[in-house]
Amino acid sequence: MRVLVVGATGFVGGRLVDALLAADHEVVAFSRSASRASFPEGVEIFEGDLGDPSSLEGLCEGVDAAYYLIHSLTAENFAELDRTYARRFRERASAAGVNRVVYLSGISGDERDLSPHLASRREVESVLEAGEFDLTVLRAAIIIGAGSASFRIVDDLTDRLPVMTVPTWVRTPCQPIGIEDAVAYLVGVLNVEETRGDIYDIGAPTVWSYESLLELTADEKGTRVLIVPVPIMSPELSSHWLRLTTDVQYAIARPLVESMRHPVTVDSGRDIQEVVPIERTPVEEAVRRALAEG
Repeated sequence: MRVLVVGATGFVGGRLVDALLAADHEVVAFSRSASRASFPEGVEIFEGDLGDPSSLEGLCEGVDAAYYLIHSLTAENFAELDRTYARRFRERASAAGVNRVVYLSGISGDERDLSPHLASRREVESVLEAGEFDLTVLRAAIIIGAGSASFRIVDDLTDRLPVMTVPTWVRTPCQPIGIEDAVAYLVGVLNVEETRGDIYDIGAPTVWSYESLLELTADEKGTRVLIVPVPIMSPELSSHWLRLTTDVQYAIARPLVESMRHPVTVDSGRDIQEVVPIERTPVEEAVRRALAEG
């Protein structure tokens, strides 16, 4: 199958390209500034920019399936950009006759009170759903792996703050997933016709909290952290606090923190494990691998 990966140089995209090649797919990598050295041999590179429509001519030609992995968190107007980019991709994929598209979105516990970050993910889902192709949406919470902005926050905190006075969102339930499992599900849906036109949640076997994830990460490093939640930090204050304690860009940290107010766990009615079964990686092992790679 000829498969396009939009966002091929990102944290997820780079690993997805490798996995698709290993599964004997013909891979086209789309990136704004791709270089031959960025990808394994055999990958076709399409260099373009979703912000420049003139650079997208021929983007989806001859493509059977595409992965859309674009999120514009670093921009102040990220929701507007995400909407515009998704529409441009949808138009070209539809015109070229792409058969199906897979979009990596985010889990949200309460659809009535979404953070701007998650609301933008939902809007992109709706934009892509209007395309003339079958859309499969995979929703994930925090993805654990070297290069993940969310996990980098956890990693930095356990390095720099042995005693933490933290927002109460650290006790919010979450269901992380290791990057290897996320990629396995992304590749796996292409082989399962049942996944066309559907939405699935992806996650590890167990539910955690951000507090327990911090403690686990510290433990894997051979250190300890004392966590003292306080109820007075607003999401905006929390993100400013993170700016002092992590190297993750503030523009990225803020929307991520705003999304931590609500539980983000797998809905049993949308659990992809039912249709794309894999041997799931425990969170402990995912953290261990991420720290070893980082």
